[in-house]
Amino acid sequence: MLNRREFAATALTGAILAPGVASAIEPIRRLGAQGAPHLKLSLAAYSFRKYLDLKAKPKPEMTMEGFAEYCAQQGLGAVEPTSYYFSQTSVEYMASFKLHCSKLGLDISGTAVGNNFCVPEADKLKEQLASVKEWIVKASILGCKTIRVFAGTVAKGDTEEKARERCLHTMGQACEHAAKYGVFLALENHGGITATADQLLALVKGLDHPNYGVNLDTGNFRTADPYGDMAKVAPYAVTVQVKTEVQKAGQKKEDADIERIVGILNKSGYRGYVALEYEAAEDPKTGVPKALSQMKKLLA
Repeated sequence: MLNRREFAATALTGAILAPGVASAIEPIRRLGAQGAPHLKLSLAAYSFRKYLDLKAKPKPEMTMEGFAEYCAQQGLGAVEPTSYYFSQTSVEYMASFKLHCSKLGLDISGTAVGNNFCVPEADKLKEQLASVKEWIVKASILGCKTIRVFAGTVAKGDTEEKARERCLHTMGQACEHAAKYGVFLALENHGGITATADQLLALVKGLDHPNYGVNLDTGNFRTADPYGDMAKVAPYAVTVQVKTEVQKAGQKKEDADIERIVGILNKSGYRGYVALEYEAAEDPKTGVPKALSQMKKLLA
């Protein structure tokens, strides 16, 4: 069986596989898996969503350039600009934002888009795919290694099985486009048909493509054992977003055990960016520096 890094481009019909079959995707083989994990800290713009909101009147308190400057002031080496908060999305603007980050000594660790590949209407699904393809090109201009994508949710009257098949088919097309630009599509555990580790892995193992992997969001498993689910999917991660809280099924939110999360990533041999995605109740202006300080110590 070809592993996921030896995969040769095939017709889409040959790339879509039933979850769990023998030729399913393999965990990523890491050069550092034998005791040399490497975690690099970044910060997701979504952490400052209340200040970057383009609908704010008279205008957002923070620009994306200002957010990048904040990351540099915090001593970070990378930034994750969420696509929702770009005031402009032209090729020229993307190039200028990349230059701005370069002057600040910042890598652009990745970006994130919102999509739903489960929609049953063909015209709407085509629009969703077109949007992701457009952002693949923009991500390559930014120099991003990954784009966070969603699977989606089951529409009323649809079934999860049909939604999953539709998602896999569309994701395969998106991956073929991503391959032209050297970008990973990182599927996030984000509710819907990716709410549990098993649901997410059914999608991950259902499509064998070298430009496909997981965005592990440590705050999105609302299951009986969130840390166990993180451990299940960490071997497939190409990027990670860490939240400061977790929420077990049927319980209230609680502080995340960041040290335990780092241990899970290290055990998997993960090498790559770990972006803080701050969503706690405390204002990010005070909460983010505290969280970054903790993470810096654990990643040192």
